[in-house]
This record gives sequence, C-alpha cells and structure tokens, in this order.
Amino acid sequence: MPDGWEGRLAVLAAVLTVMAMLPGAAAAPAATQEDCSFPVTVTDATGREVTLEEDPERVVTTNPSAAQTMWEIGAQEEVVGVSQYATYLEGAGAKANVSGSGGPSVERIVALEPDLVLVPNSSYGFASERIEQIRSAGIPVYVYGQPTSIEYVVEKTRLTGRLTGNCEAADERANRMEEEVARIERAVESVERPVGLNYFFGFTSGADTFIGSIMESSGLRNGASEAGITGFKPINEETVVEMNPDWIVVPTSASIPKTEAYNATTAVQQDQVVRVNANYLQQPAPRTVEAMRTIVRAVHPEAYEQAELTTTTEPTTTATTAGETTGTATTAPETTATGGQPGFTLGAALAALVTALALLARRSR
Repeated sequence: MPDGWEGRLAVLAAVLTVMAMLPGAAAAPAATQEDCSFPVTVTDATGREVTLEEDPERVVTTNPSAAQTMWEIGAQEEVVGVSQYATYLEGAGAKANVSGSGGPSVERIVALEPDLVLVPNSSYGFASERIEQIRSAGIPVYVYGQPTSIEYVVEKTRLTGRLTGNCEAADERANRMEEEVARIERAVESVERPVGLNYFFGFTSGADTFIGSIMESSGLRNGASEAGITGFKPINEETVVEMNPDWIVVPTSASIPKTEAYNATTAVQQDQVVRVNANYLQQPAPRTVEAMRTIVRAVHPEAYEQAELTTTTEPTTTATTAGETTGTATTAPETTATGGQPGFTLGAALAALVTALALLARRSR
C-alpha cells in the first residue's frame, strides 16, 4: 500500500468510487411488474418499509448509478436532483446538485420537495444520519442493496421502474440488457479464458461483485476471486505476483502502479491492459453492458467481430464525458474529474477516512 497521506487518500477514493461497500452479499431486489399501480410498499436494504402513496413525480438520485438508470429508462424528466458526479449524463447539469460537504445535502434535498429519494448502499454506510433526517422530513427514501452481479443490476433496473412508476420502460430496458449480456456470453462461450485482474487505487473486485461478474461474463477468469478475495478489497503485491494476471482491467480514472510486481505481470509485459470508461465499469446500471463490450473487444477480438458486438444504441451522455462506448485496450476514453469518479466531495472522504484507514490497519497486521 502507498505510504503517506496522499497514498491513503488515493485508497480512500477507491472506497468512494464503488457503490457497494457495506459488508455482506445482498439478494437481487424483487420487482413485481404485473401491477404498477400505487400505493405500493417495498422493503429496502436497511429493512425499512417504504410506502409510496402515489406515482412519484419528483425524484432525487444521490448517486450516479441511480441517475444513469433513470436516464436509461427514459425517466430523466422526473429527476429534479442529482449528485455532482452524474453530470456526464445529457441534461444532468441542469438539474439541482444535491451533493454537500461530506455526502448528500439534507438541506438541498428537502428544499426540492421530492416524492422519492434513491440512495446507494454505500451512501447509507457513512451518511445514515443524514438519510434518517430526510426520512424525518416525511420524504420516502429507498436504499438499494449491495450489487453482487450483472443479474442484480438487471433486477435493480426493474425495481427502479417499479418505484418510479415506469414499469414498462424499465422492463424493456432490463430485457434488452439481458439479451445483450446473453449475446456477449454466447460469443465467448468457447474461448480460452485468461486470468484477469480488476485494479483501482489499490483495490480489486473479488467474488460477489458486479465488476467481477462483468469480467467473467466477458470471457475472463476473475483472478481476485480465485485468490480467495470476496467483495471490494485491497490487493497486495504478493497476491499480484502469485496471480500473474494475463489482463488487467482498470477504469479510465485509475492507473496501474509502476512497481516491480506489476511490471513483471504478463498483462503489463504484453501491454494487455483494458481501460474501461469508469462511468460504465464502476456504476451498477444498464451501461455495464458497454464495459463488457470493451473487455471482449480487447481480450477476444475474433469473438467480438464474429458476434458483431458493436453498440446497438448510443447511450445518452454529454460530449465531454461519453467518449467511445466500445473502446479498445489502448484508446478507451478518459472521463472528466467529475464524471469519472462516482462518489462524494472531499468532505465525505474525510468523514469516511477513519473507517478506511482502520480497515487498512487491520489488514496490515
């Protein structure tokens, strides 16, 4: 692990990047689409029953993956507030910014008078007091569970449609996502699967993570999972040396350490590094399919060409952060500082610093 406060803050940035840091694997959310009427009562990841008396017309998303899902089901007009990291979505910059110092701003959210607030699992982990303040104001808040697989992301899309009264559109998008994933999985069904490692700021994606699921469905073995790592955890260089990954998958917001351990890997030696748009790789939302395409195109180019796995629909993004959705191992797009780092402000980083450093301390003993 890097020494000094700069290194520790870099590690902390990774904690805030991935939207799934609470312990334990969550079951995929159940979304009943047969009846999209209101009132409806659902139970969120905190065990709280959330009742929506009417179809929400004003929705706040406190993380970019929920915002991306709303955009992908065509419900962006219902969104009145987004986090500062969702501005890569077309038109999101015109929405109210609900990010505050150290996490979501209670004052900004309450002032918008939303009918529903959608909150990521990781936000509740360090901002639970703020979320409860929003609930105390009489505003329904739904906290998502931990995304553990692509299947979870599909069901989360349907669930978002049920919560917001957009069942038909969400079903269509979820069905299309399932079809796209199945098509990619068929394309790589018979290929030889090299060992892959997902790396971001000293962390990796092990078993029971949606990023690990993305890699495996794209024709890679998840080296971190095979090394016994579960969830999003720090990875030491000894493990990297033992694993010797054939490919390293990194978000465009991160870089690979220039150390002897990493330089000696087959991935670095053979320039087999897949750089994936961070807005697609690290957000459990429908555009994870684009991350899969990027990986297949780099690792299994023949399968990619034979299956014609080109993008069928262009995601709705701003010109400054969208870039190429297919990407390659060497020319995948860079994201902007705000678009590429899902998370919160420096205040939130400081609020979570103690927890992150405690985790590192325990693992270094």
